[in-house]
Amino acid sequence: MADDLRCEGGTDVLGTRQWALLASLYSTQYLGLNFFVVALVAILRTEGAQLDVLGLVYMLGLIWPLKLIWAPMIDRFTIGRGGHFRGWLLLTQGLLVLLLLAIGRFDVIDDFPLVYALCLGVALLAATQDIAVDGLACRLLPETGRGLGNGLQIAGGLVGNMVGGGLILMLYPQIGWEGCLTLLAVLTAIPAVQLIGFEEPAWQRYGDATGKLYRRMTVFWWQPGQRCWLGIVLLVSASSGMAYAVLMPLLVDQGWGPARIGLVVNVFGSIAGLVAALISGWLMHRLSRRDALVMGVGLQIAGVAALLLPAWGLTQAAAFGAIAYFLCYNPVSVVMATMMMDRAAPQSAATDFTLQFTSGQFAAIAAMSAGAAMAAQIGYGGVLGVALGAGSVALLLAVGFGRSRAAG
Repeated sequence: MADDLRCEGGTDVLGTRQWALLASLYSTQYLGLNFFVVALVAILRTEGAQLDVLGLVYMLGLIWPLKLIWAPMIDRFTIGRGGHFRGWLLLTQGLLVLLLLAIGRFDVIDDFPLVYALCLGVALLAATQDIAVDGLACRLLPETGRGLGNGLQIAGGLVGNMVGGGLILMLYPQIGWEGCLTLLAVLTAIPAVQLIGFEEPAWQRYGDATGKLYRRMTVFWWQPGQRCWLGIVLLVSASSGMAYAVLMPLLVDQGWGPARIGLVVNVFGSIAGLVAALISGWLMHRLSRRDALVMGVGLQIAGVAALLLPAWGLTQAAAFGAIAYFLCYNPVSVVMATMMMDRAAPQSAATDFTLQFTSGQFAAIAAMSAGAAMAAQIGYGGVLGVALGAGSVALLLAVGFGRSRAAG
């Protein structure tokens, strides 16, 4: 990989406070959005909301892949003093707290249009915060520390899912709508407090014009080796997305109720994925990028294959298959995020990382939609077979990609 595609870490060793800041930023960015996408749907349905209303809530998640549109603006402009990305993070984190507190003051049923508009604002701010924290991590983490940093990134998403979409929902009957939103605001405020005492290093300013950053997105994938990398990103994401599309209906058809699905998938599955992500991040600096990528893709294939057991009628293996899926697909997410960070140039760190990451997100969303539609025609086993095929091609590309260029 050419030197100008490497994201240069600005410090050799991160202190405990810096690690804690990254961990809290990556965890709290998902709290509000996961609460709305998971908990708000459950609350609205309980109150008798129609399915078309629930569809609007799910659309909040589509904001996340669209963040590519304004990612160059985060690279280009600085807000306030005390650090380029720190200013963006203070702004977005502070506005998230205020919006969450505001949403809690309205009735979720009677004031739904206003609540939805404010939730849309939360989704936009959370996506913007994600761009900024990815840019900060890319510039802050040394190459040997990126594995653990990206392990925290993936684990943070799982923590946000468990807390925002699970634990706070469980508290809803006791503390009510306003209590839940107040608790979310308090948790979201934690990294804002940490940011006040954070001193961002004085990065070299490249002064790239906004237009140049946008043009970079049009040529990024045409650089040497990048098209093969794009194929790996798309195929790995499509494989996991297609498998996830059949996971929930497969468990329902096995006779699982919502409570059991929530416990096994949202709690046990997330815990398994969290542990796998952190271990993978810790191991990254002990393996070459090539070996880590090949092993990660291989593990994901094994996780998708585990879902074949319940798909073939082995009902007693349903819990094993679900947990194995979460355990096995998160390591490759860590590896790919680390390699995406390696390929982000310092002058366009947020833009480059977001371009790569959202490319995978679009592929996963498209595959989830296609997998759900295909299941009616070829069954769960057929969809999982297609997912395994995509993963196998990705594995072949990963082996060839690792041989043709030094990924470590």
